[in-house]
Amino acid sequence: MVIGNHQYTLMTSATGLVGQYLLRNAMMSGKRIAVIARSTKKKTAHERVEAILQRFETELGRELPRPVCLEGDIVHPNLGLSAGATEWVRQNCDRMIHGAAVLKFQGSDRTGDPWKTNLGGTQNVLAFCRETDIRDFHYLSTAYVCGNRTDLVRELDLDVGQNFRNDYEQSKFEAEQAVRAASFLDQLTVYRPAVISGDSQTGHTTSYHGLHTYLRLMALLVPMVEPDQNGVRHTPIRLPMTGEERRNVVPIDWVADVVSRLLDTPEAHGQTFHLTPRVHLTPRKIIDCCCSYFNSTGVQYCGDIDVPHEELNGFERNYFSGVSLYESYNSTDPTFDNSNLLAFTSDLSCPEIDETVIHRYLAFGLADRWGKRRDPRVEPINHLVDYLRDATVASMQHKEEEQAETQPQTLLGLNILGPGGGQWRVVSRQGATRLEVAHGLPCPKTLTIRASSRVLSKLMTNQDLCPTELGHYVDGNSTATKIPREAIDTCRLLFSKVTCA
Repeated sequence: MVIGNHQYTLMTSATGLVGQYLLRNAMMSGKRIAVIARSTKKKTAHERVEAILQRFETELGRELPRPVCLEGDIVHPNLGLSAGATEWVRQNCDRMIHGAAVLKFQGSDRTGDPWKTNLGGTQNVLAFCRETDIRDFHYLSTAYVCGNRTDLVRELDLDVGQNFRNDYEQSKFEAEQAVRAASFLDQLTVYRPAVISGDSQTGHTTSYHGLHTYLRLMALLVPMVEPDQNGVRHTPIRLPMTGEERRNVVPIDWVADVVSRLLDTPEAHGQTFHLTPRVHLTPRKIIDCCCSYFNSTGVQYCGDIDVPHEELNGFERNYFSGVSLYESYNSTDPTFDNSNLLAFTSDLSCPEIDETVIHRYLAFGLADRWGKRRDPRVEPINHLVDYLRDATVASMQHKEEEQAETQPQTLLGLNILGPGGGQWRVVSRQGATRLEVAHGLPCPKTLTIRASSRVLSKLMTNQDLCPTELGHYVDGNSTATKIPREAIDTCRLLFSKVTCA
């Protein structure tokens, strides 16, 4: 059963670092979002998304709505979605945010990652959008589609004959080419962030790449050196750089705020944006911050002089082995033009990654055991949400010919916040005795109840449910001003079914 309203945005990257923060912002502002997520060996797609939002709820101290969660995988045709889920997207989604990617520098061949996900996955997403008639496309690329350029990189630049440092850069470059070549799209907006670091306010990250690779290595190597009588650790290392090389690093909270702003600004759509910092990092600043954190000293900057491998000390050998993957990035980053970005987000100043922020990153990484900390317990869903999810799965499996006999009538929307929440609409068919449940909220003119799963659990026990009590939980976005009798009856019937289940 599919009832549509084309008011949802579909996302492919909700469990990645950027996607998590975009989802947080969207849920905080009440946007209607559907996400495509993979299951893992330990968690279902729903459980992965739920864990992300429960973490943000703990951090924010407030309950958040939930997106519609569709289980799929962009590396598969049709994104691995069922026929019912595909039809739901066709009827309900009119915009795509695609950012799912793999940060792997080298692949054995083009059949594996990063090519499989970054290019092949993007091609699958484009084919899916063509099939479901989604023509408004927002693509999360990377500033490093510029390859190894050293000149000024403008936002309109893409193919200028550049070379690439690795397969990651080239796979993202070819993926952006594929997106730009998709002639069926009415509108394409491209976001190119620089190297993304953790949250500048909390230190949180789920990705220990880029800057966090260096921080993790320092946190492992420096404490292995015994301090002297003054508490100072001597870590002699000779680096083949000046220490002033430019690094374009931007914190995830700023990236998400900027993309969220641009998504909400129709005048910005159809353009390309470089998300780059106002104040650049340098290797010297990063190392000085690590030295102050661990009370260590001994770094020597040698410019272009390479120390022969046989002359390296033990600390140097361990360090260079740990950062060898990033050796091609030792030179200065290019300068990125961001005129388009400043035209719409000049008031959203990129936080400087200073000593306070880097110390915050180090503290979080150590507490997180650099990604190995056990995930916190996810609060279980209640019986009502359990029933709604099962009913939604069942309704998607109904054959279309069984549903074509009568047109469904939407009776009620349910916007359930907090642990185990979700968004549903409850419908009935003329002559049918059972209620049917579909993913997603109805149009604003249909009464929608907005409440936490805990509140609804309490309402379920109220045998004398009345319009006054239910009226406390009418969604503020709903244009319905009166609570119709059928809404009360629907709630009573729904609650009775859950109680008896």
